Amino acid sequence: MAIPALTVGFDLDMTLIDSRPGIRAAYRALSAETGTHIDADLAVSRLGPPLEQELAHWFPDERIEEVGDRYRAIYPRHAISPSPPLPGAREAVESVRRAGGRVIVVTAKHQPNAELHLSHVGIEPDAVIGWLWAEAKGEALREYGASVYVGDHTGDVRGARTAGALSVAVPTGPCTAEELRAAGADVVLPDLTAFPRWLAGHGER
Repeated sequence: MAIPALTVGFDLDMTLIDSRPGIRAAYRALSAETGTHIDADLAVSRLGPPLEQELAHWFPDERIEEVGDRYRAIYPRHAISPSPPLPGAREAVESVRRAGGRVIVVTAKHQPNAELHLSHVGIEPDAVIGWLWAEAKGEALREYGASVYVGDHTGDVRGARTAGALSVAVPTGPCTAEELRAAGADVVLPDLTAFPRWLAGHGER
């Protein structure tokens, strides 16, 4: 398979989409169904790591697999429609295409649910790879030949660096610009509205 000259990876939650409203609704539904208190507002303030890490705050270890499966099952009904694209998300993806490149989405989210989100907001990447977090994202980035990875979390920075890709970070999630720089991000943009101009300049160097 020929690899385009440019392949850019994007994270999903809080990079391309604002999934907080949907995830909040899904946690509240899970809480009601299980009878277990979940502080949904607190949970959505620390998005990024895999679901199981968040569930461990609310459920005993022996229930996490069962509850995680149930969360993923009810997720499409509660979480897709309330979650909009973040400003500049579609334009960022299209700027890669205009440059002749390919777009992949690499996320810790359950892949079928990630695909539902992308379809809902009208973003069509060339590939979606789910279930990967932090350094493990580097596996997919290397496989697809990504030279740039865009994310909002220090875990995304680690994934990019593991793959030898340029880490472009946006402080639109739980991590501040200072935290992203300290983690080793090569570029920190205010949000994705700045990405097309950055990409055009990056391609000129």
